[in-house]
Amino acid sequence: MEWGSQSAAVRRLRVGVERRGSPAAPGQEGREASEQGPLLGSPRDWARKGGDGGRAAGSGLSEARAAVALLLYLLGLRLLVQLSLRQLVLPASSGPRPEFSALRARNYLEHITSIGPRTTGSLENEVLTVNYLLEQIKLIKAESSSIHKISVDVQRPTGSFSIDFLGGFTSYYDNITNVVVKLEPRNGAQHAVLSNCHFDSVANSPGASDDAVSCSVMLEILRVLSTSSEALQHAVIFLFNGAEENVLQASHGFITQHPWANLIRAFINLEAAGVGGKELVFQTGPENPWLVQAYVLAAKHPFASVVAQEVFQSGIIPSDTDFRIYRDFGSIPGIDLAFIENGYIYHTRYDTSDRILTDSIQRAGDNILAVLKYLATSDRLASSFEYRHGNMVFFDVLGLFVIAYPARVGSIINYMVVVAVALYLGKKFLKPKQKVANYTKDFFCGLGITLISWFTSLVTVLIIAVFISLIGQSLSWYNHFYVSVCLYGTAAVAKITLVHTLAKRFYYVHTSEHYLGEVFFDISLFVHCGSLLLLTSQGLCSAFISAIWVVFPLLTKLLINKEFKENGAKGRFILIYLLGMFIPYLYALYLIWAVFEMFTPILGRSGSEIPPDVVLASILALCTMILSSYFISFIYLAKNTKVTIFALASVCAVTLLLVCSGIFFPYSADPANPKPKRVFLQHLTRTFHGLDGNIVKRDSGIWINGFDYTGMSHITPHIPEINDTIRAPCEEAAPLCGFPWYLPVHFLIRKNWYLPAPEVSPGNPSRFRLISKEQTPSESVKLTFEVTGPSHMSFYVRTHEGSTLSRWSLGNGTPITSKGGDYFVFYSHGLQASPWQFWIDVQVSEEHPEGMVTVAIAAHYFSGEDKRSPQLDALKNRFPDWTFPSGWVCTYDLYVF
Repeated sequence: MEWGSQSAAVRRLRVGVERRGSPAAPGQEGREASEQGPLLGSPRDWARKGGDGGRAAGSGLSEARAAVALLLYLLGLRLLVQLSLRQLVLPASSGPRPEFSALRARNYLEHITSIGPRTTGSLENEVLTVNYLLEQIKLIKAESSSIHKISVDVQRPTGSFSIDFLGGFTSYYDNITNVVVKLEPRNGAQHAVLSNCHFDSVANSPGASDDAVSCSVMLEILRVLSTSSEALQHAVIFLFNGAEENVLQASHGFITQHPWANLIRAFINLEAAGVGGKELVFQTGPENPWLVQAYVLAAKHPFASVVAQEVFQSGIIPSDTDFRIYRDFGSIPGIDLAFIENGYIYHTRYDTSDRILTDSIQRAGDNILAVLKYLATSDRLASSFEYRHGNMVFFDVLGLFVIAYPARVGSIINYMVVVAVALYLGKKFLKPKQKVANYTKDFFCGLGITLISWFTSLVTVLIIAVFISLIGQSLSWYNHFYVSVCLYGTAAVAKITLVHTLAKRFYYVHTSEHYLGEVFFDISLFVHCGSLLLLTSQGLCSAFISAIWVVFPLLTKLLINKEFKENGAKGRFILIYLLGMFIPYLYALYLIWAVFEMFTPILGRSGSEIPPDVVLASILALCTMILSSYFISFIYLAKNTKVTIFALASVCAVTLLLVCSGIFFPYSADPANPKPKRVFLQHLTRTFHGLDGNIVKRDSGIWINGFDYTGMSHITPHIPEINDTIRAPCEEAAPLCGFPWYLPVHFLIRKNWYLPAPEVSPGNPSRFRLISKEQTPSESVKLTFEVTGPSHMSFYVRTHEGSTLSRWSLGNGTPITSKGGDYFVFYSHGLQASPWQFWIDVQVSEEHPEGMVTVAIAAHYFSGEDKRSPQLDALKNRFPDWTFPSGWVCTYDLYVF
């Protein structure tokens, strides 16, 4: 390296070494050291402690000692996190037995799930489950205390609304079912808190966790509260809704039409995105800090995070709950809870009651009972709208307790932390001119090297992920999560270590390890402080995480600075340093567990368009960047990193070879821990009508959709006829490619298969007819339709060139397009319903020879004998046991007007 290209620190070190043999001016060394300040000893000081050149033998940190210490440290923290997560219910105290009985709730659960899948409109949902709930409520009412009054109502609402979920669509429901119970003081109440669950399930799933267990918990809470001798101040309304899986229809019917809805001042929604474990508070508000405080004060086993709230509300998780309906259509504040563990079997046949631990039921019951009781006796409930002022920062500490404070207070704290870091770094930057050039240049060069190491780390894992995807080995980690850590995690760590090792060897030549360790610690502090400033300025409550990653490292640095200067990076320094980092690293691993617990199963049902390995590799790279930030300085303090890089690269290479060989099969049929591949099969008959009403095309087949990126590649060896030769072509002129999408998820699943099969002939065929066609005063054409058919149907509209859909009788009257430009209407009805009549207004600016609009109706048969066909049953039976093939019969009819 030539003199002109060396850093200021290197030049100063060499000058210091050259001058060592010559006498210094009296007091000169002391002045230089004092000028550099106590937080950063001068490079000459570091060089003098290390010997000639600043790197005498034995002055560096032992690579083996550092690597082993960091590994054991992270493993120890991970063990603490695991112990916290497994501790569902705290050991019973010597006090009275708990009021809530998990065994009684489990009895309710087993009875509900024994009914079988409970789709809206089915006998199982509308009659058998409703009758069971009413029977249990009647028994509870008979045992209730005289100081309480219980009222029961079975609601059958009809309505319509639009929602921007899944790209946007409109929903219409008719005669669906709600079972509503009001528990209030004997003299009545003017205000109420709502507890909501849903007893319906998706097709072909017993729905134990989603959401029969929540309804069972609510029944037991109703029993406990109604038999209690403690009087309530407000009413508690229990809503057992029967059409949540129909995209939140029943909750909309209740909150917009039921007379008791006007009493509600707050709600608790019980949901599931997994099976058992801890129930997470992942949404609150909006802007009602007192509700968070109620949970903090009342919940016996808290588990809550504002991070989950902001992630969920960002829309990156393709799911939604009744919380949205109560918030958007009722303007009511609430708390949203959900089980999140083991999402692999969510919405599958494996979602059975025996997989839900009794302790999970007990902790959910303890928490919800305590919060409901708190709210029902709170003076604040009556005037809840007066307390709507800003958001709350809230997070639990290993499930032991919750820390919560107003977001505005959090912003003040965050900005104070930023100022503290500015003072800490500013003292180093604002030195006499000859000193500033050294530290400032080395700092910003080091910042550039750190950013390059992170960027190249991300690029490296993305290259591996793309390669894995291209060779057809996606999701190799789905059944073996630590494969992803060994593949992408080790690659990320190795690349970061390599970049900094090269910088240390070829750029920071002869520079003291201690000085570089100091500089790179400051760089990490600066990066986290920048993140803190950015998140706070965006109004995100999750900024508290960055605050934790700034405050504790800074305090640790100030505490051990003297030890570091006097003795270097010895055992005592490492011990104190790791203890100081305990809280940020423990909480980071706690959150990282939650991220992977939620996202890993979702990547197995996120459609054919998003490469899951790319997503997971990116998340792992980001986690690696965060976890490595304050350990980068160890690379510069260590004597060498060759063995570490070699070990990491070897693990990555061996894992890559094993993944490429296909040894890690993504799915599992293990009865104790199944991880199935989801496949949806629809035995379909399609009929296309022309402008004159005549049939122009008719075909039948089994339409096949795999809900993950691997498509049918793993299925073809077992069922050879399902291969790329039968890939379903898109009917370009038809809405949604001419296929019967149950929900508008066509943009997520573009790869599907169409296996020829005989026509279907359901006993209750759908009937679609045009009732009238008239010219309106606004010179549009009003088309009125009537539809009859099964409990679930989808209606699609595509306007032709020169035509626009101006109004319709659905939702709020304003048509909204789904993603892709077509209009999508989701329809369902209860056990009985009148013919569905609706109209659309088409504005025509110019005549079109092929008509002005194309419409289609898809009828889905989810229950009864109509849902089955011999061909469909035979094909389902041929699927391997590590799949979950969910099938039903449907028809698709297209018309042009």
